[in-house]
Parts: sequence; structure tokens; C-alpha cells
Amino acid sequence: MRVVLGEDLFLLREGMEHLLAAHGCTVVASVGNAPELLRALLDERPDVAIVDVRLPPTFTDEGIQVALEARRRVPGLPVLVLSQYVEQLYARELLADGAGAVGYLLKDRVLNSGQFIEAVRRVADGGTAMDPKVIEKLLRNGSRREPLGHLTQRELEVLGLMAEGKSNAAIAESLFVTDKAIGKHINNIFSKLQLLPSKDDNRRVQAVLKYLNNDASRAGAPPPVPPGALATA
Repeated sequence: MRVVLGEDLFLLREGMEHLLAAHGCTVVASVGNAPELLRALLDERPDVAIVDVRLPPTFTDEGIQVALEARRRVPGLPVLVLSQYVEQLYARELLADGAGAVGYLLKDRVLNSGQFIEAVRRVADGGTAMDPKVIEKLLRNGSRREPLGHLTQRELEVLGLMAEGKSNAAIAESLFVTDKAIGKHINNIFSKLQLLPSKDDNRRVQAVLKYLNNDASRAGAPPPVPPGALATA
């Protein structure tokens, strides 16, 4: 797996390079500022980009802006944001194209190498890897629009755990129910979200993106946060 890494802190960048190499990844570019990151993403077209939100020269939102620009030029380019902050506006924009292959992890909540590498591989494979705290922030400031309003509380809970990247078996274990029950809930979710079977589209990814990509209509009351979405990553 070919990786481009954008992180301004030298020790953290070096540490991630060694960690990725130890798990069979090839870091094809490792840079510490936004202009170099954009060049690396467009030149290398990596299997996945790991990007900090705040990079030089201004340390505001250059990293995620570069990620958005790179995905505009290379549609579907896998991007895993790794940050200390939840930049809600840009997180929504990153999810808005519906292409999948996105993730957003908080640095201080990545607890072990297995969790990190699993998220990197999931995003590279076209899936999503969202920290529960990011999901909570997006939901509290979004709107519960149709057809999400048709989902039951349990279905929202299941979908919240899907958004974290959990498998059916892991969701069943979290909710203390059977795999068969989770499969039934997921089929109901697909039906209510009008996601038809397709050889070209991953309905699981589409459902998660619908769940996370609630445009900011601030007039209504914020939606309830599913309990599963608040679980510790």
C-alpha cells in the first residue's frame, strides 16, 4: 500500500513512517507543509493519504483544504484525516461527494497501532473510518432530514456503529444481539434509505455517508446521538 503522509511535527511524522513501514506500507512521500502535500498527492496518486488538518504556513486548515483539492482533481482519492481538532465544515465537505474512502481520527484517541492501521487499510479499500467523537460533533450540528427520519432508534444506533467502521459481528457484540438481528436491521436501513443492490456501489458506504453528510440546516433541533456513536473507539 502506497501512502503519502502530511504532518508538520517531525517526531510524529517519523513515528508514523516507521509504524506504516512495519505493517507493510510504503511511504512514497512524507511532507510537513501544505504546498508540498498537494504536489505529492497529485504526483504520486497514493493508495491513501494521511493528512493533518493544520499545516504550515498558517496552521489553520491547510491540510484538509489540500485533501479536498486533491479529491477534486483525483476523484475518490482515499484520505484519512488525523487531527487534534474536529473541523466540522470541512469534514462535511470531505464527505459530501459520496465517493467514500474517507476517514477522520482524533490523534489523542488513537490508542494502539492495530486501530490505526485498520483505519488506514479501511479507507484505502474505499470504506470509512470515523472517530465516534467526530460523528457526535457532526450529528449535533446537523439536521435530521428525510429519509433518515424514518429510521428507528435501534437502526440509527446500528448505523452509528457502521459509521465507526464496525463489522456486523462487532456491532452484534456491542449491542448484545445476534448477527442475524443486525443483518435484518441493516437490510431495513438500506430499504428506508432507498439503497438498491448494485454491483457498482457499496450500499454500506452509501448508508454511512447519508448518515454523516447531514448538511448544516441549523434551524431545527439537533438530532439525538445514537448511543453506539458515543462508544470509545
